[in-house]
Amino acid sequence: MKITEVYCKNALSKSKIQGMDYALNPYIGCEHGCVYCYAEFMRKYTSHKEEWGEFVDVKINIVDRLRQQIKRAKPGTIMIGTVTDAYQPLEEKYQLTRRCLEILAYFNFPISIQTKSDLVLRDVDILKGLRNRSVGLTITCIDPKIEALFEPKASKLENRFRALEKLRENDIPAFVFFGPILPFFSDSEASIQSLLERLRKMGIERICFDKMNYLNDKWGKIKTLLMRNFPEALSYYQRVAEDGESYSANLRVLLEHSLSDSCLDYDILF
Repeated sequence: MKITEVYCKNALSKSKIQGMDYALNPYIGCEHGCVYCYAEFMRKYTSHKEEWGEFVDVKINIVDRLRQQIKRAKPGTIMIGTVTDAYQPLEEKYQLTRRCLEILAYFNFPISIQTKSDLVLRDVDILKGLRNRSVGLTITCIDPKIEALFEPKASKLENRFRALEKLRENDIPAFVFFGPILPFFSDSEASIQSLLERLRKMGIERICFDKMNYLNDKWGKIKTLLMRNFPEALSYYQRVAEDGESYSANLRVLLEHSLSDSCLDYDILF
């Protein structure tokens, strides 16, 4: 893993995510090495020759830039971790996310965090003091063995569930981002209901979802993983990849209907 300390011009950028006004990403790149990572497009904005997942740029001046920028920023919700995981292992050393949170708490900006890491629990003390905040933990599959193959360096599945429970215990609104939903592994009715049942027992009241994106250059890595570990799933994925946008759009509609019906049964907002 190549770690480079860099300087950024801005801490906040306009967000394209619905309901979010700003994005804050303390790092470029991510140590988690998720096979399906959609954020690989960020590589073109760097000079790295390394593969995505093999480098991280650390924005060492982001705290100072945020402190300057926040004073003139219009009120709005800030999403932390839109194209990187703000709680990847390097955060334990650099603490950029924590220091940014301290500034956002002082200026009372609403925030939403998306992460795959239970390191977010380190910052419960700050999150408890924020008036408007939420934390989402990503869950791609209820099977820890599958999750470990697709997300080799992210927090273990049970650690993420533990983080959700601890956030709830501290009255911090927590939700699950169920995505990307892995065809063949987590898109079955049994898999969906198993996840929702566990969330209901934990008191998690909201879930978001997204399908997997097969249309970028991640297909090669996904295909290699399947050939090595799950050849029986390869034909299913191949069909999705070859049929392109139309199949992908239809798949999203089917997943949305299935999840919507199931969430009603489990009293979980969707």
